[in-house]
Amino acid sequence: MTGIVRYLDPVRPASIPNPKHSDHPMRRVTDEMASGASFTTEHAGIVQALFDEIAPGWHTHDTPDRLVALVDVMERANLPAGVTVELGAGTGIGTKVISRFRYLDAAIDLSAGMLAEGPRGLAPWIRGDASQLPLADRSVDVLILMNMLLFPAEIERVLAASGALVWVNTVGEATPIHLSAEAVIDALPGHWEADASRAGDGIWCVARRST
Repeated sequence: MTGIVRYLDPVRPASIPNPKHSDHPMRRVTDEMASGASFTTEHAGIVQALFDEIAPGWHTHDTPDRLVALVDVMERANLPAGVTVELGAGTGIGTKVISRFRYLDAAIDLSAGMLAEGPRGLAPWIRGDASQLPLADRSVDVLILMNMLLFPAEIERVLAASGALVWVNTVGEATPIHLSAEAVIDALPGHWEADASRAGDGIWCVARRST
């Protein structure tokens, strides 16, 4: 059931939406996983192989303009204190930003190739499947996903009752792995609400369970 999304005025220059990657193959996978489809062994193998292959050149994505939305949400969102986990951490491009604002208890990614490229010392790096997280029920206060597949049932399982889900698409609607704020909270089990905004080319939302 779709909850309330409160759109906050941008405090940084924001681009006009550009859905140029709406036909990207990962968009279909994104929609399927958000709808609750199973992330099969075949899915995992394809995704892992794709990101292992492109990992050595992924540093080219580490540009300030691609991180504007992540910086914006970390500065503006009133996130709860406590255990913080990044899903889809990749080579640590977002991890470097997040660690400037708060301690990261874990940075998780499926791709061993991506994790091998990540800088040491920012967080414990864990190779894991975000559809089957190696985390206890209700054990995480803040989950941060940047350009990452959403697995609604697993988010519901591991996020604390008063926790927050941070969702960032670095190039907005043009991000291959894209969901709108409405799609995020609609996908999550139960009743949720979100604050959302734009910054640079990106968009973000912070979703919490409705009280």
